[in-house]
Amino acid sequence: MKKKQSSIIIAIVAAVFLLLLFGNGMFYKIKPGERAIIFRQFSTGLDTVNVYLPGFHVVAPWNDFIVYNVKERKSEETMDVLDKNGLQVNIDISVRFNPIYNRIAFLHRRFGVDYESQLVVPEVRSTVRQVAGRYTAEEIYSTKRSEVELRIIEEAGQKLSDNDIDMKALLIRSINLPPDIKQAIESKLKQEQEALAYEFKLEKEKSEAQRKIIQAQGEAKSNRIINNSLTDELLRMRGIEATIELSKSPNAKTIVIGGGKDGLPLILGNQ
Repeated sequence: MKKKQSSIIIAIVAAVFLLLLFGNGMFYKIKPGERAIIFRQFSTGLDTVNVYLPGFHVVAPWNDFIVYNVKERKSEETMDVLDKNGLQVNIDISVRFNPIYNRIAFLHRRFGVDYESQLVVPEVRSTVRQVAGRYTAEEIYSTKRSEVELRIIEEAGQKLSDNDIDMKALLIRSINLPPDIKQAIESKLKQEQEALAYEFKLEKEKSEAQRKIIQAQGEAKSNRIINNSLTDELLRMRGIEATIELSKSPNAKTIVIGGGKDGLPLILGNQ
């Protein structure tokens, strides 16, 4: 009996000793915003199937339990790039991203936990340089800035997605040019805007002149039609109609039939 109790005590002591020795390597708590993968160095190696979710986990002390922060993070980069003509342009960008949760084992296999500096930053910087090299400084700075930003987003997003990174957003925060180049571009843009405004004014005046010509032509045509329709008989009839209307006036008058030119009535004695 005493021998059995001694064996139990020895077993408990051994268990406590093992817990104290390997406890930190056996019990893991994954917090919200984290995921984990396991590397079984004595058997199957890196487990690419199972991704451990937030919670409490017990792992054999001889296995590596690798915890990843999968929260969205931001990287800001300032770089000098060359436009299609070899002119230096300084671009400041901001990119937001996070690992694709169920792909972190593959991400770990290729880049490790330091994937931001090993993957994200180099790919984004490379893409910015490639895209900027297709445009002039003027296009990057002003006329095609939105297009340049869209191309960077599309190409960088695709490269990162192919490497198990979800790019949430990429923004061009600022574009800086050498002062003389910037001044020349702004002066050119100002002149172009003034030219467009002057051209608009000319077009407006041209349209107004054309409207007046059309209006005058219409009035002239109308007058010709009226003149051609005014025969002696029509004028005589209109005169008689007007005389009849005047005769209805309460004012005293004398009407002489056939006394006017062309036999039209005369109205005498108006008061």
